[in-house]
Amino acid sequence: NDGCFSTSGGIRPFQLQNWKQKVSRTKKAEFIRTAEKFKNQVIIIEKDKHSHFYNQRSDFRIEHSMLEELENKLINSRKTERAKIQQQLAKIHNNVKKLQYQLKDVKPTPDFVEKLREMMEEIENAINTFKEEQRLIYEELIKEEKTTNNELNAISRKIDLWALGNSETEKAFRAISSKVPVDKVIPSTLPEEVVDFEKFLQQTGGRQGGWDDYDHQNFVKVRNKHKGKPAFVEEVLEYLPGRTQDEVQQHENWYQKFLALEERKKESIQNWKSKKQQKKEEIFKLKEKVDNIPVPFHNKPDDNQKQKEEQRKKQKLAVEAWKKQKSIEMSMKCASSQLKEEEEKEKKQLKERQRQFKLKLLLESYTQQKKEQEEVLKLEKEIREKAEKAEKRKTAADEISRFQERDLHKLELKILDRQAKEDEKAEKQRRMAKLKEKVENNVSRDPSRLYKPTKGWKERTKKIGPTGSGPLLHIPHRAIPTWRQGI
Repeated sequence: NDGCFSTSGGIRPFQLQNWKQKVSRTKKAEFIRTAEKFKNQVIIIEKDKHSHFYNQRSDFRIEHSMLEELENKLINSRKTERAKIQQQLAKIHNNVKKLQYQLKDVKPTPDFVEKLREMMEEIENAINTFKEEQRLIYEELIKEEKTTNNELNAISRKIDLWALGNSETEKAFRAISSKVPVDKVIPSTLPEEVVDFEKFLQQTGGRQGGWDDYDHQNFVKVRNKHKGKPAFVEEVLEYLPGRTQDEVQQHENWYQKFLALEERKKESIQNWKSKKQQKKEEIFKLKEKVDNIPVPFHNKPDDNQKQKEEQRKKQKLAVEAWKKQKSIEMSMKCASSQLKEEEEKEKKQLKERQRQFKLKLLLESYTQQKKEQEEVLKLEKEIREKAEKAEKRKTAADEISRFQERDLHKLELKILDRQAKEDEKAEKQRRMAKLKEKVENNVSRDPSRLYKPTKGWKERTKKIGPTGSGPLLHIPHRAIPTWRQGI
């Protein structure tokens, strides 16, 4: 029992340490298995990519050859960069090793101290240079990552707009309008500025210059943000990943011409309205003058005939002028109504896009909020589990320490009890020794006593007589059942 109590306190920490080592080995093995699994998956994906994209018989071989070339360049650049970093780290490592070797045999001389200072400065400069280079590289990578994210977001929004079908209706309208001749669409009675503007729109792909709605709206938004300065082209390229700088510059030239022609058209319509008002006023004044002029009386029939012919000619000219004026008014009304319809249509489309964009933003914010809530709940759960595990570990450690203290206490009690018994036994032996010293035993030797009977034996061999009062005449027996009597 003492051995059991003495070893129980030492076995449990040893078992706990073994358990921790076993858990650590299990985690390492699990991590290695997971890494191997991911490595195999990467190898399989690479094989599939090479078999589909870089196959010589593939239909997209020409398109994907550029991707293959770019991938090879990236792999070579990564290898070169890795070799360069390893070379720099090896150089720093060698310098540190040299410094450690020098510190093993320290000599308190000024030359030795100066040498150590130079070595430390060299190591520090190498480390700072390496850190600065890596910082610049990481900043460039972060910038490229930001640009790539913007391009991906722009492409995603563009695909969402494709799904809504806004660009398809516009393309259909362009296709229909491009098939109709310009002379049939635009009346010849319209002002020159209006005709030029309509021809420009039909020849250059509508009010968006041949671009889709998403690209054109982003272009206009960024351009208005920079107020038309040339510096906006670089920012536009971030929002339009499918466009090149030349395309953006061409669209900028088109947009400038579009704004100029549209402004001329508006001025022309305004001038036409003012001229129309002036003509109305002149006709009204002329009518008043004609009404005030007295009509002369002619007696001759020839003069009457001439006057009638002149009057008919004047009426005919007036009717033709009225028809011409009416046709101009109708064409201008059609142009203005068409312009208003286009503006209203653009406003409706803009409102619809804004509404859809707001809905998408709300959906994204809701998704992000839900994701954040899930992450918070997950984090709280992990923290709670960690706290519970820590509490369990603390409780286990307290229990182990309590059991160890209990075992030690019991062991101490047993040791004290054993020590007390040994002390008591020693004290008893001392007392007996003292008593033996005080009492003297003088006993004579008589070997014949061994052959004599003892007093107890003598008592047993004494003759003992009968103790009863008379002879026994009847011995009782057990009763016999009636069915056995007489057998």
